[in-house]
Amino acid sequence: MTATSLRDLGSSLRRLAGSGVGVVRVLERHGFGTVESGQMLVGTAAGERAGELYRGALDDSAAPLAAASAAAPQTRDAHVAEAAALDAGLACAGGATLLGHPLPAGHAEALGAALESGVPAALVSTADGATALVLTGPALETVTGELGSPTLDEAAAAAARTLLRRGATVTEQIPTEAGDLLLDLWVPVPTVLIVGAGAIGDALTAQAALLGWDARSESGLDATVAAVTAFSDADVLVLLDHDPAFDAALLAGLAHGRGFLGALGSRRTQAARRERLLGAGVTEEELAQVHGPVGLDIGARTPAETAVSIVAQVVAQRSGRAGAALAAAPGRIGA
Repeated sequence: MTATSLRDLGSSLRRLAGSGVGVVRVLERHGFGTVESGQMLVGTAAGERAGELYRGALDDSAAPLAAASAAAPQTRDAHVAEAAALDAGLACAGGATLLGHPLPAGHAEALGAALESGVPAALVSTADGATALVLTGPALETVTGELGSPTLDEAAAAAARTLLRRGATVTEQIPTEAGDLLLDLWVPVPTVLIVGAGAIGDALTAQAALLGWDARSESGLDATVAAVTAFSDADVLVLLDHDPAFDAALLAGLAHGRGFLGALGSRRTQAARRERLLGAGVTEEELAQVHGPVGLDIGARTPAETAVSIVAQVVAQRSGRAGAALAAAPGRIGA
């Protein structure tokens, strides 16, 4: 799912939370070619629904299952013929076992809020859908619900946090002594908003694509401010344009309180921007949230190297790391 579709799904999940929500997830599959993990469709007994499964190819089976599973968990086998699979944009025909199960209001609100705001989230259930829990937050530290025993809860949390270190959305069955768990983990994909033109902007777009991130460019002030105002926690602003008018984008980002705010420029440019922001009422604590000059100190000299330094700082910030050399870092590598 794209960053936008995940946010839309989160918003819909929050809206439906009080209406009795059933969720449908892929328990097992064969065929279809390469497909995205983290597929989910949600619905209510009244027929409202959001999300899709495999580009909509499984929705004819999933939609009624979501409505029925708002009351009780159940599974359903579904098959998609070759022609229908190709029409949906899949590589080939396939089949799946779908798990539908209720999602209590508190679970739905917690999961929806995380998806909407762009923070990591995981939904873990027993393979029969009888119980479920939701983990949310940068380190999946907030837990809503339980699986029936502290041992299962701990196994689910440990598995989700281990998978989170990979930095990718994933769907997996987790074997435990008490039975299999179905785990869907959503890791938000950053959208990099590049404001200003030039070689560094082009290099940033290319670097974002290499990482599987989204990227967009803006040159107009109003469009930039609107985009920053709508930021999720996963989104990134890289301000290349030195025009003081674009201070408004930084002010909007600080007021909104979400996303990574970065600005390029010399020490003189940064000092001037700092004075203007202080004059606009920004506090020293708030100024610390503006990364300027943006990027890690890796000795970057070319646009491509500068792009690497910028995305490296974003990755470090998202991971809660200082961006130091691995040799000097305590603990496990990649943990």
